[in-house]
Parts: sequence; structure tokens; C-alpha cells
Amino acid sequence: MPLQQNGKWYLRRVWDIIRSMSDNNLANIKSAVIKMIDTEKGSLEELSLKLHANPELGYQEYKAVEWLCEYLSRHNFSIERNTGGLKTAFKATFGQGKPVIGFLAEYDALPQLGHACGHNLIATAAAGAAVAARLAAKLYGGTVCLIGTPAEELSGGKIQMVEKGVFKELEAALIAHPGNDDIATTQALACVTLNVEYFGKESHAAAHPDKGINALDAIVLAYTSLNSLRQHIEPGARIHGIITDGGKAANIVPGHSAGTFLIRSQTLPYLRELMDRVLDCFKSAAQATGARLEYRFDKSIYAPMNNNMALANLYVTNMDMLGRKTLLEDPEMNFGSTDMGNVSQIVPSLHGYYSITRKEVSGHTEEFASAACSSNGIKGALDAAKAMAMTAADLLGNPANLDKVRTEFQKSTRPSA
Repeated sequence: MPLQQNGKWYLRRVWDIIRSMSDNNLANIKSAVIKMIDTEKGSLEELSLKLHANPELGYQEYKAVEWLCEYLSRHNFSIERNTGGLKTAFKATFGQGKPVIGFLAEYDALPQLGHACGHNLIATAAAGAAVAARLAAKLYGGTVCLIGTPAEELSGGKIQMVEKGVFKELEAALIAHPGNDDIATTQALACVTLNVEYFGKESHAAAHPDKGINALDAIVLAYTSLNSLRQHIEPGARIHGIITDGGKAANIVPGHSAGTFLIRSQTLPYLRELMDRVLDCFKSAAQATGARLEYRFDKSIYAPMNNNMALANLYVTNMDMLGRKTLLEDPEMNFGSTDMGNVSQIVPSLHGYYSITRKEVSGHTEEFASAACSSNGIKGALDAAKAMAMTAADLLGNPANLDKVRTEFQKSTRPSA
């Protein structure tokens, strides 16, 4: 029987080898971690491709959760469902006591594009890392867990989970995202969604335009105002959006219009300032046209990423050991937003990237979706799994590493005088 089909036997064998080592040093544990993930390659590839072929939108990832929990259960993880009150969130735990090291999995897809952000690979890497990190937990003590986090795209499932206290017991939270370069840190912006509607009055556009109130004019005027505002905001900030409703027919004065807009900033205080300035654009358009404005800011606000450099350095070293030259930082990396930023505000966090395609290929495209089920995609996820599991071993096996991570986090979150 192939080893990957007899994981329990292999795990017992690896533990026997580790126990027989006189020094039990980290190098030996890391070697065992690599072998473990190599042994699991077939199962992890099958899992990743199955997720990719069955894309599910946020909060609807029922198949993904079943397959991930089934895989982790086979490897002796205890499973908790409905974590944080979310039906497609879960927590899989192995070991006992502190420290607790968490791997975070995302598995939601994009509308129409499927896994064009590669979340099938994120989930696969987290699962592989958790299974391999058991070796360190068994030898050194402590707990490893995989926390399944739904709806990263647009909804920010982790934000709700932070509010429910799901991550508070973690000493470190690790996640790795596919991309077009190998980088250990993420430049993520604070972000909030604004939904707007204008209500005007319909009338015949040719016979009685004077009797109408044009809701389309209102949202177009607001959009134009936003374009003017964009010239005078901080370089790292972003405002962008779409008009989702502009009327019924060309010969009817539009009585309703709607749009969705995203506001992003490098800091939460400036985000709140921008929220007021953006809203003024919509309010003034309502006054100018006579249309009534209704608006709603999403309750879930994405926080900026608080990169823990001590944690990132460990990850870089481990990626380098695998032959993937990984940058600690990349000043040319494009800004985006992730709900991992919210986790990083309360727990020392790693959000690394690993390359699965050419630099010119952007995420959220059909080409990136194809890369997410390619051989390069699978290899990237397996390398990320190895590096994250080895980083967990660094934390569990060397208290000095964990102290550095804690100290940096405490300094980075300490309120300024």
C-alpha cells in the first residue's frame, strides 16, 4: 500500500524515528515535516483539484468544509463546526496546551471566475501544514490547529470571527496566498464597502422631462465628484466602484439608481476621514438633483495588515531551505485588502505569498484561475505548507523564537503616547 494511503502508519514511523534521535533538534524535525508533506502529496493534490472544480461563494462553502474536515479527521484532528457562529467555519485541533499555533484556510471562490484567487491552494497549504506540524506538537508539546475561515472575498468572514474571539488563544496565525512572486509580507489596506441608492421620479424623457427627478444623474454626478476627490487623497488610498442600476429604459427618466463603492486606506483613522469625504460627494449630488439618497456602510471594516517581521523572517528562512528565494518585503507589491489584517491586529500573523504563475498575470482573472489548478500551483501550495509547518516547529521547538514574535507584536500594537 502506498505510504500516502497509509498516513497513520507513516506518522507512527516518523514519530519512532524522531524519538530515537539523541538531540531532537529542529533540523531533524524540519526534515521529517518535509517528508510528511511529500508523503501526503497525492492526497493534498486531490483535495486542491476537487476544491477548484467545485467553486463555492462566501458562506456557501459546504462541500469545501466537508472535504477539509474529512481530510483532517483522518489525521486525528478533533473537529469543531460552526465556529464563531458561521455555518461554513470550523476549527480542527491536534495536541494540547500552549503554545497554540494556528493555520488559517480560505476556500471561497469568486462569482463567475471560480478560484481565480487561488483559495483552493490556500486551503490545501493550510491542511498540509497542519498535518505536518503535528510532528513538532507531539515532540515539543503545544497545540496546532487549522481554522477554516469563510467568505474572505467581499464579506470578510474573519472579521466576524475576530469579534467572536475565535483567534484569541493563538500565539501565531499563519496563512500563505498564491500569487506571482515569493514574498513573506503583505501590504494590505484598510477597506470598507459603501452601498448607495438614489430615488428620483420617473416620467417620459421626451414628453415630460420636467416632471421627473433623474436618479441616474445623481449617481453620475457623485461618481464625477469621486473622480475629482481621488486627485487629492493620500497616495496609498483608493476609491473605486461600479454603478449597478442606471434606470429601466432610455425614454424613461430614471427613478432609481444604485452603486457599490470601496474605500481603502493605509490606516484606519484616515479611512474614517475618507468615509466622510466620500459620503459628502453622494450627499451633494442628492441636493443638486433632488433625488433622495439612501446609503449603508458595511459593518465589516477590513483592517490594515500588521506584519510581524520576526515571524516573516522565520518563514523566509524556511522557504529558502526549499529553494524558493523569498523576499521579506517588496516595495513594488500592489496594495489590496484582506480580512487577515483584522487577525493581525490581535495575534502575531504571517500572510506570505508564493509564486504560481508569471509576474504579468493578475489575480481575479481566468488565467490565474487556470494557474490555481496547474502543477506549478500544486507545487507552490506544497512548498508553502512545508515552510509554514517548519515555521510552527521553530515556534514550538525554540522558545526564543516565540519570545521575539511576542515582543515585536506587543510593540507594534502598543498605543502611541
